[in-house]
Amino acid sequence: MKDRSTPGLFDHPSKAPAAGPLADRMRPHSFDEFVGQEDLTGPGRILRRMAETNLIRSMIFWGPPGVGKTTLARMIASSTQAHFITYSAVISGIKEIKSVMLEAEQQRKHFGRQTILFIDEIHRFNRAQQDAFLPYVERGDIVLLGATTENPSFEINSALLSRIKVIVLHPLKPEHLRMIIERTLKDEQNGLGGTGLQLEPGNIDVLVNLSDGDARTALNLLEIASDLALSAGSKQISKTELEEALQRKMLLYDKQGEEHFNLISALHKSLRNSDPDAGIYWLARMLEAGEDPLYVARRLVRFASEDVGLADPQALNVAVAAQQAAHFIGMPEANTALAQAVVYLATAPKSNALYTGYSRAAQSVREKPNEPVPLHIRNAPTPLMKDLGYGKGYRYAHDYEDALTDMSCLPESLAGTKFYQPTDRGFESVIRKRLAEWEASRKNSKS
Repeated sequence: MKDRSTPGLFDHPSKAPAAGPLADRMRPHSFDEFVGQEDLTGPGRILRRMAETNLIRSMIFWGPPGVGKTTLARMIASSTQAHFITYSAVISGIKEIKSVMLEAEQQRKHFGRQTILFIDEIHRFNRAQQDAFLPYVERGDIVLLGATTENPSFEINSALLSRIKVIVLHPLKPEHLRMIIERTLKDEQNGLGGTGLQLEPGNIDVLVNLSDGDARTALNLLEIASDLALSAGSKQISKTELEEALQRKMLLYDKQGEEHFNLISALHKSLRNSDPDAGIYWLARMLEAGEDPLYVARRLVRFASEDVGLADPQALNVAVAAQQAAHFIGMPEANTALAQAVVYLATAPKSNALYTGYSRAAQSVREKPNEPVPLHIRNAPTPLMKDLGYGKGYRYAHDYEDALTDMSCLPESLAGTKFYQPTDRGFESVIRKRLAEWEASRKNSKS
């Protein structure tokens, strides 16, 4: 039996440790507790007035991570008698949307209650999913509160956006983060006050700098660092522990940071190397971390032309179909459509002949940007143009055997230049053979 006369490292004299992540436990519950965004939440400001007068309208909170978007939505909802539903655009599809809308309709009909629907990461909904909310917003069945880190002008349907007020939130200032950290260290009920932990002198500023205006990052780093300090039997959180906490935190995916580009590079190069297993793994790494599926789809469409090209003309069709599927059904259902495209592209024959051919043509244009169009392939819609020789000597291919002539269609200075040079892989081997036969036929015709 444990000796209760000597308190253990995690013992607290009055209560058990609070449960849940530190950032969630320290979430403010009133405007007086909220730190930052004073132009929106201060006395007499728009969000506080809405909550105090119970006149809530549909809004989208747009701002970087960790500035209070979700917290503000919850605070506004708690100030009303409305039915409150939280909804994640990352893990929900059309089926869940219909269920939520039915619930909102029943609340209005049977209980006379308006529903406040909070949608986190609303930019992840595709156009069809966003349209599903429109009639309910118009009828007043729901007040829609959305949160997004992406520009609503690009990510939200114009019809829906015209009925919603956009509230712009900004990164927290250093003094705001310092206030939140100090409050957390003192709070015995939800914070770290019961542990006796303190940051070594000067390390609050270190933590503020590491957090870059993001309160959630600040509290997540503080929580990891506190666990490291406690496991070492220390009551002082050192700079070393903060830096180690940052290394652990950086394992998370940041679609604006270096890891974003590392992962898309890994996916692209795995497909180029014809490795379907690596391709589907890197795809899963991106999607499961919250990457925009349409970004992945755009990269696959690019890959289909750049690295497969005419070695398999069907590759572009498969990639475009996956993009359309991702746009139509959204996540998480779109993951298999993208996986299908990834495996197809990985196992398709490869050719970069289109990519290199276009690059050579573009370089030629940059070197000689104003080469005149040969007269014989210019159109001659007027008598003057005909008099100037436009169209003279043009040969209509369909009038010749195999629809083939020896007429040159490049500027004179580039006659005979080969920009597109097909490989002997996949369907390009057929194209290569065909072009060789045509070239031989043209030479015979000239001789």
